[in-house]
Order: sequence, then C-alpha cells, then structure tokens
Amino acid sequence: MHLINSSLNHALRVPLAAEIHSRPFLKLDAPELITHLAVYRDDDAATGPSNMQLQHATLAALCAHFGVAPPAPEAKYFYYDFGRFRLKWECHTEFATFTFAEHPGTPVPLAQAFERMPLEQLPQQWLASLKGKLMVAAHVLLEHASVPVDAFMQQLPEVFEGNTLVGSDVLQGGQLWTDFTIQSDGFSRFIIRDAGMRAQQSGRLVQRVLEIETYRMMALLGLPYAMQAAPTLNNIENELALLAAAMVDTDNAGGDGGASEQALLDRITRLAARIEKLSLDNSYRFSASKAYMGLVRARIEELREVRIEGIPTIEEFMDRRLTPAMSTCEAMASRQEAMAQRIANTNDLLRTRVGIVQELQNRQILQSMNARAAQQLRLQQAVEGLSVAAISYYVIGLFSYGGKAAKVLGLPVNPDILVGALVPVVAAGVWLSLRRMHHKLHAD
Repeated sequence: MHLINSSLNHALRVPLAAEIHSRPFLKLDAPELITHLAVYRDDDAATGPSNMQLQHATLAALCAHFGVAPPAPEAKYFYYDFGRFRLKWECHTEFATFTFAEHPGTPVPLAQAFERMPLEQLPQQWLASLKGKLMVAAHVLLEHASVPVDAFMQQLPEVFEGNTLVGSDVLQGGQLWTDFTIQSDGFSRFIIRDAGMRAQQSGRLVQRVLEIETYRMMALLGLPYAMQAAPTLNNIENELALLAAAMVDTDNAGGDGGASEQALLDRITRLAARIEKLSLDNSYRFSASKAYMGLVRARIEELREVRIEGIPTIEEFMDRRLTPAMSTCEAMASRQEAMAQRIANTNDLLRTRVGIVQELQNRQILQSMNARAAQQLRLQQAVEGLSVAAISYYVIGLFSYGGKAAKVLGLPVNPDILVGALVPVVAAGVWLSLRRMHHKLHAD
C-alpha cells in the first residue's frame, strides 16, 4: 500500500518531513573557490514588498541572465549548476544567502586564490543592484594541506593584509584561518585546509563557517539600536526620578484638591508612552540578536576546535569581541523592561492617590448634599407650620360662610361663636392629617 498520496496522511506530513532536508550543505571537494553573499532587505523598504518577494526577484534576475528557470515563488531553497559555477540560494526571514562555488581543477596558489573567486563569473549589473544591501560578503578558499603548518602560516600575513589571525584545528581533520575583517576588496576572507577530513566534511565545515559569519553580522545589527536607546533611557530615567521627587514634595506640602496628582499623572502617562514606543522600536531587534547569537555559539561548538599554539581560536575571538556587544544589547533590553515596569508601578501609585483624592472629594460632596437635604427638611417643616395655619384659615372661613347662611335662614346660630369654637378643632385636625400623611410617606 502506497501512503505518499493516501488520505490517511496529515495535510502537513510531507512538507514537515521535507523541512529538515530543505537546506542541505554544498558537496565540496578541495580545491574549491567560494563566494558567499548575504543580502539584507533595506530598512527603508519596510512598506514595500516582502523580503521573500524581493529576494526571489534578485534570484530571478540572476537566473534570467544565464537563461535558467527560477524556482517557484514559495521556494526557500535553490541549487543549480551553472557550469562555470554552482549556486546555492537560501531565503531566511530577514535576508537571503547566495553561495557560489567553483572547482578550479588544479590547486590555485594562495597569493592568487582570492583574485580568482566565482565573483568574476557574475554579471556586474546584477552585482550593482545589490549595492547598499549586502550584509555579508566573504571569500572562502578550500584547499588540501600540502605544506606544513609553519610554512603555510608564513604566507598568511600577505593574504590577510597583516591583521590579527584567528585559527584552529577543526573537525579532527581540518584547519580554519581568518581574521573576521573586511579586506581592501570589500570581502572578508576564510581559508580552510583539508588535512584529512572525511567525505562531505568539507561542505559541512564551509557551511558552518559561513553561517558563523552571517549570523555574527546579523546579531550585531542590535548594537546600533542599543547605542541609540541609551540616551533616551537616560532621559526617561532622569524624568522618572524628578517625578518621584515631586510626589514626595506633594505629600509633604499637603493636598491641593488633587490638582498636583493629576499633573503628575499626566507626566507619568507621557513617560509610559515614550518607553512603550522605545520598546516597540527595539524589542524585535534585541530578540533577533539574541537568537542569532545563540546560532553563532551553536555553530562554533560544532567546529570542535583544537588550539594551534600562539593563535586564538574562533571561540576566544567571539568571547572577546562579539560577546560584549551582545551583552550590551541584552543589558539594554533588560533596562528597557525594568524601566517600563518602574513606570507602570509609579503610574499605579499615582492612580491610587488620585483615586483616594477623588473618593475624599466624593465624600465631601455627599456630606454637603446631606447638609443641604437637612436644611431643606427644616425649611419644609417650617413651611408645614404655615401650611397648617393657611389650611385652617380657609376651612374656618368655609364654616363661617355656612354659619352666616344658617343665621340668614333663621336658624339659631351665632357665626362668630361657631368660628371661635371651630378654630382649635380645625387646626388640630389639619395638623394631625398632615402628620399622618408624612408618616405614611416615610413608611413607603
């Protein structure tokens, strides 16, 4: 039963299984001349096409020059033998690498090797289109160890233009030499000697070396961000210290109705916005630098270096030169997070103080409302006394008219005596009726 197209397969089974094989190393056999380019997307093109679209367009332009069909738009890896050279292309999140390998057939003298690199086979117009976008440009010479190390080292100062050399025995059969410096031709240089490496070890070693150089440069992209963030963090820290001092002064001076706390809250809100913007600008770059640094350390560990007496190893060089830069980025990222947390704590404290002031103001408002209600109640009670008199006056007036009418009709009634007798009775009745009505309203 064949399962390659079976409905039993998960939709991602085949592509996920192929992922670990998607970036194979070049198969190299000394002597080899190698040119490696890492093309980084311009920061100014952040609003344009995606990085993959730009890198595919660059690769397609090269393939079109040589009459070769480019890979599919979704491809992240491409290998092709152009005859005069072989190309390995890889597309990463932020950059793409072009590795050109040429097998010269016969050994090339060390003094001439870096003048005969595959770069000479590439169209100048295509190279000019990469201007300003190259993050890494390196030449690698892979050769057989045909002369002793001491005699070989005497030729290195001329090749590396007198810079400090870094080298070691690697992979129990190879030697690696470089200075991690951009030479006068604009390329960094690496020399790898095959002193007994097994089959396919040369390709793996070259790939690891090129990855160290590429990831080292990508990791260092975070350093300018750290340097630019330092003055801004210093200013924010000074303003936060002044704001904390102002909070203490406000406590000592007493309350002013919450106006000072509100002003301080406005200041801390602006500081929070500034540190948030700084975090958005730098957090991705710092995280990426940390990830790239982890890859550099992993690739160096895979070299399994053995010291050559008197020459620093790549691990020592990176610890002395690259690690401080990465420590600066990590320290700045930690300081940025700590500053954001301090501002958040101060903001919470100020909001708590403003809330307390508002509660006190609300309590004062409620107290004034209670006092006003009490005044209204007393005024109402005073008005109620006048109401009893007014109602009693009108009721007695009605009885007076009735008594006068009865006297006119001949009844033995004295209106004046009747009115005088009814005054206390009517007043008491009206007063009791109002009291009963008020008790009923309060009960409801």
